[in-house]
Amino acid sequence: MQKLVIDNNGSGQRLNKYLGRYLDAAPQSFIYKMLRKKNIKYNGGKADGSELLSVGDIIEVYLADDTIKKFRKDGTLEVSVNNTYEDVICTNKQDISPLKDIEIIYEDKDILILNKPVDILSQKAKADDYSLNERIVDYYHKQKEIDLMFTPSVCNRLDRNTSGIILAGMSYLGTRILSKMLKDRTVHKYYLTIVKGNIEKESVIKGFLSKKESHNRVMIFSKKEDAIKNGIENPAYIETGYIPLKHGHVNDGRRDYDVTLLKVELVTGKTHQIRAHLKSIGHPIIGDGKYGHKDINAYMRKEFGLKHQLLHAYELQFPVEVFALSDKLSKRVFVADLPEEFRNIEKVVF
Repeated sequence: MQKLVIDNNGSGQRLNKYLGRYLDAAPQSFIYKMLRKKNIKYNGGKADGSELLSVGDIIEVYLADDTIKKFRKDGTLEVSVNNTYEDVICTNKQDISPLKDIEIIYEDKDILILNKPVDILSQKAKADDYSLNERIVDYYHKQKEIDLMFTPSVCNRLDRNTSGIILAGMSYLGTRILSKMLKDRTVHKYYLTIVKGNIEKESVIKGFLSKKESHNRVMIFSKKEDAIKNGIENPAYIETGYIPLKHGHVNDGRRDYDVTLLKVELVTGKTHQIRAHLKSIGHPIIGDGKYGHKDINAYMRKEFGLKHQLLHAYELQFPVEVFALSDKLSKRVFVADLPEEFRNIEKVVF
């Protein structure tokens, strides 16, 4: 029999998820069978797997040691907690600092806030991609004390060619609470972008979005009824706010184009939302090859070498209530510096 005592790393997980990580070579059907037969007990009694774990809870696994080893990939008996980096195999052994080219804005034992550069994937698109998510995992494995039953992950995603703030959970607690705040929209996210056209007043625009998987594009409809008429059964509601900050213009040799620096609030968070929503009201983002204006993009590419949309996740505001995370995060505001390319264009255009 093995007795597992839940600590801060395990707190907040569902029992079935925790057991799935402990017996990581066992099918879920086996785990549920052991729970039903009371070969696995939770705080001395029967459990169904849906229980939410707390610090100090006790899980008793009444299985032979050889059986437990059989159903654990590492072939050991005990929970692997507080291991050193030497005990861990990283996916990028040659890189002594997986985040060496990524600015760390904030870090504690539960969360990590990064400033993602352009041309880095948030999460892998193909099996052999080495995305920011994998970098964070390797970074975690290089820490002095880690929980090998936990895998960190990004909690919000940015397009490959969108730069700025990325949140990552570095513990079960951090991942769970960040995900909850993002889902409940209590974390406020702001972007900076330069768009075509002259926008004079701040506004909040609303609509409905549907993704076209075959083209990796989204369509925007001002009304749900319009989406349904176009054969879209379940369009997603979207809401985007913006405030104009500066006005300028560019000239491609044939005509002048008004441009506006916007601060955009992403109220909902859907694929390509900001890019497609601004395009739908006649103000596409400069440099956006998918939703942008062909002529002005060609000029910006020739003049500045711009090959992607000018969109940067600039600011993040935590709510008053941060649950079990550090009180230091309550009402905290984090800002990610603009990339040099964005700053240079801003200086010339405005």
